[in-house]
Amino acid sequence: MASAPSPLSYKDAGVDIDAGDALVERIKPLAKKTMREGVLAGIGGFGALFEVPKRYKEPVLVSGTDGVGTKLKLAFEWQMHDTVGIDLVAMSVNDVLVQGAEPLFFLDYFACGKLDVDTAAAVVGGIARGCELSGCALIGGETAEMPGMYPAGEYDLAGFAVGVVEKSKILTGQQVQAGDVVLGLASSGVHSNGFSLVRKVIERVGSHLPDTLDGLPFRQAVMAPTRLYVKPLLAALAAHPCNAVSGIKALAHITGGGLLENIPRVLPEGLAARLRLGAWPRSELFAWLQQHAGIDDTEMNRTFNNGIGMVLVVAAADAPAVMQTLHGLGEQVFEIGAIAERGATAAVTVS
Repeated sequence: MASAPSPLSYKDAGVDIDAGDALVERIKPLAKKTMREGVLAGIGGFGALFEVPKRYKEPVLVSGTDGVGTKLKLAFEWQMHDTVGIDLVAMSVNDVLVQGAEPLFFLDYFACGKLDVDTAAAVVGGIARGCELSGCALIGGETAEMPGMYPAGEYDLAGFAVGVVEKSKILTGQQVQAGDVVLGLASSGVHSNGFSLVRKVIERVGSHLPDTLDGLPFRQAVMAPTRLYVKPLLAALAAHPCNAVSGIKALAHITGGGLLENIPRVLPEGLAARLRLGAWPRSELFAWLQQHAGIDDTEMNRTFNNGIGMVLVVAAADAPAVMQTLHGLGEQVFEIGAIAERGATAAVTVS
């Protein structure tokens, strides 16, 4: 008689439940630091509960979801896992912010072939830090261990943010008019878009990489996390609310598509943004990328944020006051152009 096959456990199949439980225990204190008003139940349940703050009279929920893209490939290669979680949060909460919304809570999805608790904890630590810096709660998520789906040492990330804005204060861009001023907030670097080209440039340069760029070790300069604009811009919106003739009228998060593709998303039909070449500083990082990619200014401005991570359209009379407010909140802000009638030209020009 043939012997019975030996039993196969879930761990034998490649899924370690104990490792997953250990990660949850590591995550709990990180998530606890992000708690804020409105959280009724967070990490550990089948679903997280959140109550919209009662100070909102006509609350409108705003949602956003995103990932980190191929920046993760460098995180794997260089073993730099502690900041990509900040990128994950920033990509969604900065998008939600563009509508004038305050981010309320964040959910993450971490998928891998084999769970490494230390790596996952480093990533989630960055997610928690991003939530803390943007004032939103990390109230749930999913860790998926899927043998055979990902190469060893690799993982994927997705994030989901929900914010709230008073219905009467939603930023639509419809108040934008010719003569308004375009302000730009400095980015911290490449952020989380354009990394397929960044990686190609690094591959082309090979072993002749610079030691430093912009005063940082090369890898730190390249992997600098996406800047979180939430707290300073919410304060600026409160101090300079939008109406037909004054205040902050529109925001544009400069992500994939760069300055040329993102600014038109918040402009009424028939208007264009005329940006001034040289109106903001040129970082060593972007100069190095352009030189070794061999691309022109137009391609740079449609691939990367090129030094400007968030754009504001502001009534001309209010521009100095808005700039002063943002400077006081620690932002580098530049007057980079103006809104004009579009005519037969492109929606954004840099000249």
